[in-house]
Amino acid sequence: MMKIAPTLLCCISLFCGTQVMVAQKNNETANDTIPKVEKFGLRVGVDLAKPLRTLIEDGYSGFEVMGDFRVTKKFYAALELGNEKKDWNEPYVSSKTSGSYAKIGFDYNAYENWLGMENAITLGLRYGFSTFKQELSSYRIYTDNPAFPTQTIYESQEFSGLTAHWAELIIGIKTEILNNLYLSINVQLKRKITEDEPENFANLYIPGFNRTYDYSKFGVGYGYSISYLVPIFKKTDAPKAEN
Repeated sequence: MMKIAPTLLCCISLFCGTQVMVAQKNNETANDTIPKVEKFGLRVGVDLAKPLRTLIEDGYSGFEVMGDFRVTKKFYAALELGNEKKDWNEPYVSSKTSGSYAKIGFDYNAYENWLGMENAITLGLRYGFSTFKQELSSYRIYTDNPAFPTQTIYESQEFSGLTAHWAELIIGIKTEILNNLYLSINVQLKRKITEDEPENFANLYIPGFNRTYDYSKFGVGYGYSISYLVPIFKKTDAPKAEN
């Protein structure tokens, strides 16, 4: 009888421990199976960086509106439309650029939200297209001959109907600050595909692409935006409970 008691005590302890573990597992499973509501709709907004640059930067004005539509759980179709004007004043050249642009592509949300959250860490691709004109106000003719000093030509020339195409990689973060209201920030890496250049003059600035660099097809950009989601329908994602 004395030998059986320790065995029974061990079995009872094992049984009780197993029941506690099963209860904890069932509780976790119940929490994991709470239905998750996913919102699908059109999100529209404006880029805050361009109006801010318009206020604080001399010779610049710009505006951009944007929108995206959730196609699947992770992918969003995206579109940006904008207009920019930029004065370029350097010792050797003075010019003005103005035009409009469009960017179309998609975003992928790499962030897995907790229950009730609608934030995003996005990786996106865009195809960009711009139509613009350049106005050359003055330019300096360089010479290393001391007998003929450097001369500045003040003869305005306008080159219209110019176009540019580029590809763009975007990394961004979106945070829902209020119900359906989002703040976001993004950085952009751009690469020119083709561009129209005026005769004997290079495009110093391309609307939508930003500043250009000699001997390089790459450019960079950034943006801050505020947007609002217009929910069109919702989907309930209920995880399967484990047995």
